[in-house]
Amino acid sequence: MLGVTRKLKMLVISALTAAVLVACGATTSNAPSGSAATTIQPAAVPATSAPATAATNAAPAATSTSTAKLNLNSVTEDQLMSTIPGFSSRMVREFMEYRPYISIQQFRKEIGKYVDANQVATYEQYVYVPIDVDQADAATLQQLPGVDAAIADQLIAGRPYGSSQAFLTKLAGLVSAANAQQAAAYLAAA
Repeated sequence: MLGVTRKLKMLVISALTAAVLVACGATTSNAPSGSAATTIQPAAVPATSAPATAATNAAPAATSTSTAKLNLNSVTEDQLMSTIPGFSSRMVREFMEYRPYISIQQFRKEIGKYVDANQVATYEQYVYVPIDVDQADAATLQQLPGVDAAIADQLIAGRPYGSSQAFLTKLAGLVSAANAQQAAAYLAAA
């Protein structure tokens, strides 16, 4: 009986852990009995950047895998459906309808017609609006790794850049080298 109670406690703990992770935007896999394997999909870098890396999650025996963010102006239906947990074909149509996106604020406004602000924020973990270095607003610039409101304001004050390279040079003086390197993948094609 003690063994059954112990297994039941493990199952309850696993189920609670899975529920918390799903609420945070994670999906659980079919893990062997007694373990809780979890894959967390949100990412920090666009698909055109370096390969995703694996990291250890706080839960015992669980791992998280970061996938690349998707460019809202070029993402396919299949990519959206396979990357964003619980994403519906209705939302695919809504994402596609407002292309091209020129600002993350535009994305928030248009998609916010269909889902609440928390869901929009969840979607933003998977997608990005390509950044025009001489036109992007502060909120759109803040999609870049390491860029906060103050840095976004400094980047805007430094315009015009005229090229992605000039922008990246300025950015390199404001964020870590790793963040500056990742930022190149977020920029709109010139």
